[in-house]
Amino acid sequence: MLAEVPGNPLSSGLLWTATRGKDEKRLTLQRSGDAQRKMVSQRCCFLGVETWEELKWEDWELGGEFTKTLLLKNIHSKLQKLRFRPPASKFFTTLFPQIITLSPGTSFSLPVTFRPLDRCEYQDTIEFHSKDGLFQVSLRATIPHHALDVPESVLLPPCAVLHQSQTVFMFRNARQTTLTIITAVVIISKLQAGFRWEVSSPFQLCPESGMLEPGQECRVTVLFRPREALVYQVQASCAFGDEGENRCTVLLQGLSKYPFLQISAPGQEEGCKVLEFGNVPVGCNMERHFEILNPSSITTSFSLSRMQRPPLSESVFQCGFQKGEVAPRTSIRVPVVFSPGTVDSTTVDYLSLTCPGALSKTLLKVTGTCIGPQVSLSSSMLDFGCVDEGEEALRTVDIINSSSVEAQYQFDLDATGHSVFTLEPACGTLPPNSHRRLRLLFRPHHPMGHHRRVVCLLLHREPLFLDLIGTCHSEQLKPAILHPRHLVLYRQHLARGLTCYPPDVLGAMLAEDKIQVDLEGALMLQEDPAAVPEMSPMEEYYQGCAGGKAEAELGGRGEGSNSSHITVDPPELLFHNGSVSTSQSVTLSNHTKGKLSLIWTPAPNSSFSVTPSSCDLGPLKSTAFRVSYTPKQHNTFHGAQLECFALYKVLRDHRQVEDRTLCPPWCVTVRVIGHSFQPGREHFIPRFSLQRPRVVFPALSLVSYRTVLLENMGDLPLVFRLDPEECPSVSVRPTSGLVQPGHHQILTLRTTPAEDCPAKLPFTLHFNASPKHTQELSVVSVVEKPCLSLEGEGSLFFKPTAVGSRSQSPYRVRNLTRLPLRFHWRIPGPDQRVISVAPDTGVLQPNETMVQTWSFTPFEEMVYNLKPNLTFWPIQTPGCRKSRLPLKVVGMASKGSIQAEHGVLNLGEVLVGDCRSFEVPLINNGSCSVSFCLAVQQSLLDPGLPENSQKKDPVALELDSERAIPARSRLLIRSTVRPARRTRYCWDLTYQTLSSAGSVLDAPQALCQVQGEGVFPTLEVTDVRCSVEGLSKLQIWSLFSLGHLNAHLQRDPAPPELTYRVPTRHSLRRCPSIFTSAMLDFNFSAAPLGSDPSNVLLMFENTGSIPVEWSFLFPEDQQIELEYWAETGEFSTTELHHMKVQDNRLFNIAPRSGKLHPGQQKAVTFSYRHDFVGTDRLPVLFKLSHGREILLNFIGVTVERDRHYLHFTCTKHIFAPVPIGGFSPPKQVYELYNGGAVPLKYCVDTEPLEQLTADNFGHPVLQCLNPQGEVKPGRTALLEWVLSPLEAKTYSVDISIHVLEGDTMLLTFEGCGFDNSVLGESAPLQLHDGYMSVPSTQRMALPNQVLFLSEERLCLGDIPVCSRSTRVLFLTNVSHSDRVLYNWNLTDQSVQIYPEHGALSPGESALCILTLQASGSPSFYQLDIICEVTLEEALSQYRQDLQQWELERDRQMNEFSLTDKDLQQSQTSYPQGHTQSQTSYPQGHTQSQTSYPQGQTQSQTSYPQGHTQSQTSYPQGHTQSQTSYPQGHTQSQTSYPQGHTQSQTSYPQGHTQSQTSYPQGHTQSQTSYPQGHTQSQTSYPQGHTQSQTSYPQGQTQSQTQESNTKEVLPSPQRTGPVVRKYKTLPPICSSSAVVGGMCTRPSRAERRAQREASQVWRRPEPPCPTLLHLGVTARSHSLLEFQTFFPSLLSTHHINRSARPNVTRCGSRQSRPPSVDMPPLSHGPEREIITHTLTSIFRSLLDDPHFHHSLVNGVAEPVPYFTQLRQTAYTPTTPLPGAATPFPGTREAPPPCPPTPQLLMGGSLYSAGVTEVTKQQPQTQKPTVKRERQLNVQETIRRLPEFCDVTEEVLLNTLQNLMMEAFLGELVLTARPRIIALPPVSARRNSCGSRRLSRGGADPDRSRETRGGGSSES
Repeated sequence: MLAEVPGNPLSSGLLWTATRGKDEKRLTLQRSGDAQRKMVSQRCCFLGVETWEELKWEDWELGGEFTKTLLLKNIHSKLQKLRFRPPASKFFTTLFPQIITLSPGTSFSLPVTFRPLDRCEYQDTIEFHSKDGLFQVSLRATIPHHALDVPESVLLPPCAVLHQSQTVFMFRNARQTTLTIITAVVIISKLQAGFRWEVSSPFQLCPESGMLEPGQECRVTVLFRPREALVYQVQASCAFGDEGENRCTVLLQGLSKYPFLQISAPGQEEGCKVLEFGNVPVGCNMERHFEILNPSSITTSFSLSRMQRPPLSESVFQCGFQKGEVAPRTSIRVPVVFSPGTVDSTTVDYLSLTCPGALSKTLLKVTGTCIGPQVSLSSSMLDFGCVDEGEEALRTVDIINSSSVEAQYQFDLDATGHSVFTLEPACGTLPPNSHRRLRLLFRPHHPMGHHRRVVCLLLHREPLFLDLIGTCHSEQLKPAILHPRHLVLYRQHLARGLTCYPPDVLGAMLAEDKIQVDLEGALMLQEDPAAVPEMSPMEEYYQGCAGGKAEAELGGRGEGSNSSHITVDPPELLFHNGSVSTSQSVTLSNHTKGKLSLIWTPAPNSSFSVTPSSCDLGPLKSTAFRVSYTPKQHNTFHGAQLECFALYKVLRDHRQVEDRTLCPPWCVTVRVIGHSFQPGREHFIPRFSLQRPRVVFPALSLVSYRTVLLENMGDLPLVFRLDPEECPSVSVRPTSGLVQPGHHQILTLRTTPAEDCPAKLPFTLHFNASPKHTQELSVVSVVEKPCLSLEGEGSLFFKPTAVGSRSQSPYRVRNLTRLPLRFHWRIPGPDQRVISVAPDTGVLQPNETMVQTWSFTPFEEMVYNLKPNLTFWPIQTPGCRKSRLPLKVVGMASKGSIQAEHGVLNLGEVLVGDCRSFEVPLINNGSCSVSFCLAVQQSLLDPGLPENSQKKDPVALELDSERAIPARSRLLIRSTVRPARRTRYCWDLTYQTLSSAGSVLDAPQALCQVQGEGVFPTLEVTDVRCSVEGLSKLQIWSLFSLGHLNAHLQRDPAPPELTYRVPTRHSLRRCPSIFTSAMLDFNFSAAPLGSDPSNVLLMFENTGSIPVEWSFLFPEDQQIELEYWAETGEFSTTELHHMKVQDNRLFNIAPRSGKLHPGQQKAVTFSYRHDFVGTDRLPVLFKLSHGREILLNFIGVTVERDRHYLHFTCTKHIFAPVPIGGFSPPKQVYELYNGGAVPLKYCVDTEPLEQLTADNFGHPVLQCLNPQGEVKPGRTALLEWVLSPLEAKTYSVDISIHVLEGDTMLLTFEGCGFDNSVLGESAPLQLHDGYMSVPSTQRMALPNQVLFLSEERLCLGDIPVCSRSTRVLFLTNVSHSDRVLYNWNLTDQSVQIYPEHGALSPGESALCILTLQASGSPSFYQLDIICEVTLEEALSQYRQDLQQWELERDRQMNEFSLTDKDLQQSQTSYPQGHTQSQTSYPQGHTQSQTSYPQGQTQSQTSYPQGHTQSQTSYPQGHTQSQTSYPQGHTQSQTSYPQGHTQSQTSYPQGHTQSQTSYPQGHTQSQTSYPQGHTQSQTSYPQGHTQSQTSYPQGQTQSQTQESNTKEVLPSPQRTGPVVRKYKTLPPICSSSAVVGGMCTRPSRAERRAQREASQVWRRPEPPCPTLLHLGVTARSHSLLEFQTFFPSLLSTHHINRSARPNVTRCGSRQSRPPSVDMPPLSHGPEREIITHTLTSIFRSLLDDPHFHHSLVNGVAEPVPYFTQLRQTAYTPTTPLPGAATPFPGTREAPPPCPPTPQLLMGGSLYSAGVTEVTKQQPQTQKPTVKRERQLNVQETIRRLPEFCDVTEEVLLNTLQNLMMEAFLGELVLTARPRIIALPPVSARRNSCGSRRLSRGGADPDRSRETRGGGSSES
C-alpha cells in the first residue's frame, strides 16, 4: 500500500484489495514491502536468459482466446539450449515442448494462449530447463476488484483535553493497471466504489460516506476531540464496494494532554496575580498588559471572564481578549484598559482565566484608583474699590490646576450684559498642572455698594466661590465703601443671626448694650443663639440656584431661615412661544427685618427686560416684577441671567451707617431662556456631547452630588431643558440654559438614595426646544445594605497544632456591595491568647476579596471552639449602625516530637579549612507541625588531643538552628561542616520544641549523631620507574626519598604552609620565600655528558576520599612578573644558577599540575638533561592545594665521559643495630654506583678500621669483606661489611674510598650495638624494612614494555640460617603480537630461579619459582636480580643482518683483482691506492685485533681499494696505539675466543677475560661449582651446554662474544652493472662528539671522518635487552637468636641440619678476610705475564677434547654412597658426597641428601650397629625379633637430619608441581573433591613434560614415583 497522506509524512501506505472467488469471498491485504512481485513492464534475467517474470491477463471475457508472447533473449556469451514444460492447466496453452536454441544475443518468441471458461482468477507456470538449472515464468489471469488506496496510519497533532485538532489524508479508487511507485505496487480498480467510514470517539471523519469513480481521490478530514489525557489509537473502518462488502482500516493515532496556562503579572497576592493600575485621572484611559504563558507542548485555548460583581456596579475595566489560543511554549500579551469615572474611588475586579479541560482556574486581580482635579483660585475675593458711575474697573484672578488631571470649569455669571461683573473666559478646560488668568470687569450703573458671590463649577469636584465687591459713587450719592473686612464681619454676623437686622437697628441695639463687640470688632449678642451650621459648597450653590428656597423645599431649615434674606420665585423663566413678545412675573420676598431697596441691573439691546427696574420692599414683604421677552430677530435662541441687588435702604447714605454695622448687599438672579422660532419652523439640530450619560450615586441614604458635562460640539447655540417633575427625587441645577458654540455647561445632580428607589431613574434632556431632540440621562440611586461574604460558610478549621506552637491559615472575606466598607474583628478576651488575625481592621473596596491570616496558638492539649465576630460599616458613615458576622473557629492541639531518619550520619572525610554542605533528614510522624531549635555538642575523638584544646576549638558544624517541620513529613536540615584540624569529629544533635514566641518548651532531647573526619589532601607515591637501567627500584626510591615524601604527605601542614592555599605568584624575588620546613632531595643520580635524559616516572595516587589538586612550582612559577624597569639586575650566584637551570630546561616535570579524584592515579615524569658538566640544583615546591607544601631539591650530576666517578647520595651511612655478645654478627652491604661512562676500580682505606680494632682490644668491630673491586658503567657494586660491637653504644668511623684515576670520598659509617637482655622484646632484630615501604608491584608501564613481573620486590623477612625460602613469580607478556625471550641474570649463588630462561608467546604467562638458600652465617640480603627481555623478532632480524654481514665479509676476504700495478708491488694485497697504514680496521681495534680469514696472515688481508695498511681508519684523534681498548687494559689483556689467537679474539667492550660473566669478587678459578664437580660438570639448563648458557637463543659463546665486538667492513665495491641482492647499510654513528657542553657544529675534519665512516658497513649489534629488576630482601639469624626472638616463626621454616652453619666466633682467623695489606696487582709487566699465563692454561683446557670427555663422564658416574661408610660410623653432620644434583639452573649445590633406607640397610651402618647382637644370638632369628630390628632401624633413619631434608624436598617439590599444574590448567584447586576408584596396580605417567618441576635426587627409582611425589625428572 502507499504512504501518500498529504500533510502527514509519518503515515505509511496500505493497499486493500478484495478478491472474490467462484464460491467465496476473501480479503487480501498486501503490504508495500510484499508488492515487489511480478510486474509486466519489468524484465528479469534467469541463468543468462532475459524474459518476463510474469505474464498477466487483465481484460478478458468468457469464451474468448487471448494470446500473449513470451520473449526469451540470450544475454549470455555462450550458446543456450532450453527445454520447457508447458502449463499444467488446460486454460493456458503454448507450443509443443521442444528445444529452444539461443545463440548469444538472439531472441525467441513463445506464444501463450489463455482460454477462460469461468469468471474467476487463473494461475499457472511455464518451467524452463537448461544445463545450469531451471526457472519459471508465472501465468496469471485476474478479474477486476474493488481496491482502495488508504494510508496505514494517520497521526494527528497533539491536542489538549476538550480541545480539537485536525488533519487530512487522501484515499483513492485505483485502476486495473499495475504501476511501480517507488517500492509500492498499487492495484487500482476500474470499478466504481462506494465507501462508508465508521470510527469511534474521540475521532470524527468528514465526509463519512460517498462514491468514488475509478482513479478518483477523496480528501478526508480527521477531527480529534479528546476528553481525557491519553494516548489514543483507534481503528477507523471503511466499508467499500457495491454494497459495502469489503472493509479496510486506518489506524488513527492521537495524543492528548491536560492544558496548563499561567498568568504573568507584576503583583502577587495570596492565590492570585495582581495587575495594579495605580492612580488614574478621571475620564482618562490607562492600558496595561499581562501575559498568558503556555509552558506545555500543546496549543491551548482560553477564555477570560469577569467574576460576578455587585449589582449596579460600573464596569471600568475592559479586556482586549475574551478568548484565544496560545501556541506551545509561547505567550501572548493581553491588554486591560482602565476607564474610571468616579473620583476618589478604588475599583477592584477579578478576571478568571479558564482553559477547557484544565484542572484549575487562574485569577487575576485588577485594581485602580480614580483621582480628580485639584483646582483653586489665587484669591477668593476681588475688591474693585470705588468706581464712579459710568466707569469700569478691571481686576484679574488666576485659576490653578495643581493636579495631573485635566479640569473643566464654568463660572455661573451672565456674559450678555445683565450683570455689573463680567468675567472672561467664563468657562474652559485647564490642562494638568497649569493655571489661567481671568479678567474681571466692574461696570456699575447705580451709586451703591455691590457684592456678588460668584460660583465656579468644577467637573467631578465641589464648586468654588469668588466674592466680588465694589462701590459706585455718583455726584449726588456716595454710599459707604465696601471693604474685604466688611465681608469677614458679615460672615460672623451671619453665623450669629445678626444679618436680618438693618444697620440702624444694630446701631441702636449697640447703643442700648443689647449687643456687644468682640475682640475682632464683630457684633455679638449677650446670649449667643444656636449657631447656624455652615453650608457645604454644593448646598450653597443649590440655594443660590433655587433663589433661596432650596432648603425649604428639600426639608431644610425652613422658610424663615436666617440664611435666606431674600428669595425669588421662580428662579427660571422659559419663553418658548415663538416670535411673539411675552412677559412673565417674578416675585421677590424680603425675609429681613429691615426695608430693602431692590435694583435690577439693566442690559441695553437685550431681548429681556424687567419692570419696574427698582423699588423698595418692606420687611417680610413680597413684590412682583414683570419680565418681558421681546426678540429682535427671528429663529434665534436667547438666554440670560437677570441680576437684582437687594440692600438695606439706610445704606444709601453713608452718614447713617456705622462701619461695624455695615452689611453688604445681596444678589439674586433669574435665569431666562427664550427662542424666536416661528411656528412650523424647524429648530436647529443640536450637536452635543454628554459625558457620563449614566450617573451612579453612592448606595447610602445620604445627600449625594454628581456632575455631568454637556458640551456644545456645533457652531450654533444650544438650548437645553430638564423637567424637574419627571424625577422629583433628583434635583438638577441648572434645569435649563443656553450653551454657546464651543462652550460647555456643567450640570449638577443631587439626590438622596432610597431603598425603594428603582434601579434606573429616567431623566430626559430636551434640546433646542424641540421634542425631536432629546437625550436620556440614566440615574442610579439605590441604597444597599453593607454585606460581606465569609469563606467556608463562616467556619474556619485549623490543622492539628502542637501545644505552644502556632499554626496559620488564610481566610477570605469579600465585599459584595458597591460601598467601601471598614471592618474590625472582635475576639473575646480569653480567646485572644489562642487566636489572632492579621489584619484585624481595614477597608474593603467594593467587590474586593481580602485574604486574612489567622493564627492558632494552643496552650493545652484539647479541642478549641471559638467564635470571633466581624464588625463592618460603610466608610462614609462612621457613626451609623454597624453590622456583625460571627465566625466559627475550630482547632485541635496536641503534643509534637521529631526524630532523625538516621541515628548516625557519617560524612566521611572533609577537607580541613574547607566546607561541606550536607542535609540532616528529620521526620515528624505526628499529626501536628513542630517548631524546634537545634543544638550541637562537639567532641573530638583524637585521644592525643588535650582536653583544653577540645574546649577551645570552635564548633565546626553549622546548621539552621530554628526551623519548623510539618506533620507527617520529612525535613532536610541544611548543614555545613568546616573542620579546623585533622581529627575525627563527633557532633551530638539535640532539639527543643519552641513556642510561637520562640521560647523553649521542654528539655533538650537527643536527635542524632553526626560523625566526620577533617583531613588534608593526601597523595602517595605508589610506584616508580626509571629510564636508567642500572638503577633498581629500591635505589630510585632511596634517591628520590620517596619514603620520606610519603611520610611528609601523610602529616598535617604547618600553619605557614597554608599561607597560600592554592598556587600563587607571591614573591618579588627569584628565590621565593619558603613557608615549609619539609625539605627533601630528588637525586637524579649521575650520568655522562650527552647521555639520554634521566627520566623518572612517579605514580601518584590519591589515597584519600577527597579530590586533590597538586602542582610543582619552579621558582619562576612563584615569582610575580615585574616590569623591565623594576628589575634590579643584581643577582646572586644561587639566582644565576637557578636562572641557568630554568632557562635551559635541565629539569622538567610533565605534567606540572593536575587534579586527582579519590582512587585515581597519575604518572608524572621527572627528567634531567645531561647537557652541562657539573652538579645542578633547583628548588621545586610541591604544593597540594589546601594542603602540604614540600620543598624538593632537584639534584642532578653530569660528569665527563672519561671521568671515573662514584656517585654518593650522602656522606653518612648507618648500619642496622647488632646485639652485643653474639657469635655470628650479620653481614651488611653498602652500595657503590658508577655514574660515569667508563669502568672504575675502587679501594677502601682500611686503616681506620684497623685503628678501631686496636681501640677495641683487637676485636674487629667493623670489617669490610671486599675492600677492592670494580664497578661497570651505570652499575652498582656492593661493599660487604660485618659489624660486631663490643658494647651497647654507637660506633662511628670515617673511611676514605679511593677511585683509581678518580676522586677520593670520605664517608662516615655508624653502627650501634644493643644489649638483648636490657631491651628484651623491643630489641631491633626484625628486618626494619625501609624496603617494605617500596611497592612490590608495578603500577605503570614504561614505553614499549611488553613483559611484566607479578611482583617487583620480594621481602622474605626474618629467616634462620641454613633455611630455604621459596616464592612464586609470574612473568606475563602483555603484547598482542610480539614473542619475547627472557633470561634471568643470576650473579648470587644463594638465589635460584626456575626456569632461568624461556620464551613467552603474546598474552602468555610463565610461572617462575625463586629460592633463596640462606648461608650458614647471618646476613642481610639485598639482592637486585635482573631479567633480560628481548623481542624474538628483533633477535631474528639481528641474525639475518649478521648473516648478511658475514657473507659480505667473506666475499671481501676472498675477492680480489689483479692489475699491472699490483704485480709491480709486493705480494701483500692492499686495496687500490692504499698502503698498509691506510687499511680500515674495525672501530676500536688495532692491527693485531683485526680478524683475518682462517689460514691467512696479515699480508694476505684484503684492504679497501685505494688504501694501504697505514691508511686504516681509526677514531678521530687517535693513532693505532691509541685505539680504544677496555679501560685499564692493554692489548695483551684482551681475551680471545676459543681456538683463536690474540689477534682473532673479541670480548665485550670494556671487559677482559677475568671480568667476563663471573660472580662478583671472583675470577674464573674462583667460580663456585657443585661439590665434587669441575667446570665441565656444572649443571646447565636442560639441552644446553656451557657455550649455550645465558646467550641469545641459538647462539654459542663465541657467537655472542663475536656479536659484541664492533667490527666494520669496507663498503662493497660494485664493478660494472652488477646488481646485488643485498645493499649495504650506512653506519650507525654515536653522538659521542660532545665534549664539554652543548652539541657544537662538527669541524671539517670531523665531517670528513663522518663521510669516510659512512662508507663503512659496521658489524650488526645484537638488540639491547630490556631489563626488569627484581629486588629480594631478607635477614638471616642464627638458630639460637631466631628461636629466642621469633619462636612463632620457627615452625614455618625447615632447617637444613646437614649443612654446617658458620658459628665461628668473631675475630677468629677463619672468619677474617684476606689481608688487605697485600698490594694490588699493578698494570706493569707482572700483570701481563700472569694474564698471558692464565689465559694459555684456561684455553688449553677448553681446547682439550679429553678434558671435555672426562667432565661428561664424571657427571654420569654413580655416586659412591658406601665408600664413606666402610670404616667409620655414619654421623648426621657429615654431608654425603653423593647428594642429588639440584634442579636445572642452579649454581650452588644444595645440602647433600641422606642415603636411602635400602642402601643404609646394606651398608656399614647396619653392620656396625648390629654386629654384636648377631654374634651373641643363634644363627636363626625369630621373625618378631627381625621385625623389631627393622622398625628400630627405620626409626633411626627417620631421626636422621638427612631424611628430614629429603622429606622436605619431596613435599616442597610436590607443592610446586601442584602450583605448576594449576597454572597450566591441568589442576583446578577450587574443584570439589571426587573419589575415583583406580585399579590396584597402575602407573600414571607424568604429563607435564619438560616443564614439570623436579627436585629429586639421582636415584633412578625415585623418578618413577607418581605425581604426588613430585620428584619426576625434568
